Amino acid sequence: MAHTKTEDEIALFEREIKEFWTKLKGIYGTEQISQTLALRDSCKESIKVLSEKWSKKLKEGDLMVDKIQEYSNEILQQNQRISENQEHLTEIQSNLNREKEQKKDLTDSIQELKEELMKKKEIISSKNKAAKERVERLCKSKELFEERLGLEIRRIHNEQLQFIFRHIDHKDPDKPYVFTLSINEQGDYEVTSCTPPLDCIAEFQLKVRETNNFSAFVANIRKAFTALSYKQSA
Repeated sequence: MAHTKTEDEIALFEREIKEFWTKLKGIYGTEQISQTLALRDSCKESIKVLSEKWSKKLKEGDLMVDKIQEYSNEILQQNQRISENQEHLTEIQSNLNREKEQKKDLTDSIQELKEELMKKKEIISSKNKAAKERVERLCKSKELFEERLGLEIRRIHNEQLQFIFRHIDHKDPDKPYVFTLSINEQGDYEVTSCTPPLDCIAEFQLKVRETNNFSAFVANIRKAFTALSYKQSA
């Protein structure tokens, strides 16, 4: 655009020179005109050289502007790519941070589960130990019960004790009256079976849990079996 403007100015300048030359011929003589012509030719030549020089510079300037614009576009594209890469890196870093947090949460959860499992194991171990000790105490009382109550105590599967009463039914002294006892997960006495069944067994079970008087518990069951035997014989 700057190049076109300069060419228009040069053309205007040449027209003005021609007009000036026409007026000058009407005023001055031939000699002066010849001198003026020589001056004009010299001026035109200078103008031509100057015009070519500036035209070349303008072309070079246009090329430089185009080149600068090209560089600017390239820099803009590079900046855009850098921005996109930065956003991608930010997203990757964010994902890594999330994964680290998730890993930490998972590790903490695993540790909590381990600690909870260890506590449960300790509780179970403690309950098992208490149950075994209680069973051992019951077994030590075996001779006393057998001698006084006509009772036989057997250890059966799953750490259960089977209590077998005899000499209850006077018509059939060898007839067995049986109940099975275990220690549940809460560490309490629990009657798992009773033959023949007793309606009052749940009441006896609750009472022994409250008082921990096991001898009275066994004696009450024997009395209930005896009462049932008399009732059935009547």
